[in-house]
Amino acid sequence: MASLVYINLLLQLLLLISLFHFGLAARRLAESDETQNTFLFQYHNGPLLTGQIQVNLIWYGKYKPSQRAIISDFITSLSTSKPTTAQPSVSKWWKTIEKYYRLVNSKKPSGLVLSLGSQTVDESYYLGKSLSNKQIIELASKGGQKNAINVVLTSADVTVEGFCSSKCGTHGSSKSASVKGKSDRFAYIWVGNSETQCPGQCAWPFHQPIYGPQSSPLVAPNNDVGLDGMVINLASLLAGTATNPFGNGYFQGPKEAPLEAASACPGVYGKGAYPGYAGDLLLDPATGASYNANGVDGRKYLLPALFDPSKKTCSTLV
Repeated sequence: MASLVYINLLLQLLLLISLFHFGLAARRLAESDETQNTFLFQYHNGPLLTGQIQVNLIWYGKYKPSQRAIISDFITSLSTSKPTTAQPSVSKWWKTIEKYYRLVNSKKPSGLVLSLGSQTVDESYYLGKSLSNKQIIELASKGGQKNAINVVLTSADVTVEGFCSSKCGTHGSSKSASVKGKSDRFAYIWVGNSETQCPGQCAWPFHQPIYGPQSSPLVAPNNDVGLDGMVINLASLLAGTATNPFGNGYFQGPKEAPLEAASACPGVYGKGAYPGYAGDLLLDPATGASYNANGVDGRKYLLPALFDPSKKTCSTLV
């Protein structure tokens, strides 16, 4: 009888020890999750783009003039020098980027003003219809290399290394041509038209997603799934280029695969967003299109949420 009591006491003690270790592990896991959730953007002491910067567009492949206007009007809409009466506006969306500059130097923050620069159209496909990353940089170097961001825009019939399988676009920097033994670095962006290749990946929410929760696609505000998707990706990459142009600015995570001002808020376009749902957006009563930003000449766009470094959360226009 005494031995049974002893065994029962031993079992209860082992149970208490197990529960203690389980609770400790659970608390450590919760603390680990909390630490990850509070791991926010860091400034890595590198330069941000400043001053008067021209955005040069390099059109590679065939685009209609009306398609080129969607992108060029978006770039023009970024500037507060040409205010948009209708709100919320594209320029208001871009103002979140100014907060990054104030954090670098709160007493005398530098400014960044973007404007539409030159446009180059190449419908000859002189590098072919299957491009490597090196060839993208070659195309980007055709634009001005001082106080500029050169944007390469490949058409729907052009494949690019990594396009659709791992990226919808990219940004980076490269050395400019040497002048008197000196060369600077210029920023560039590439975005591809995914309309016929991978719209479910690179033009969501204007196309059915290729994975995850399924929902009906939204109507594109400029009635062009490919180009409206390009605007989303271009907007995201412009934000990353401004705040992390040379790989040592603002970002979270590893340098090789950083989360930047917009890519840290994937799939978020309005309040209440969750996987498969872009958020509560504005609706154009005339066309049924969904949007969250107004641009010049009555344009409407859907723009991604930006990480607000002062509020430490993703910020949306609506």
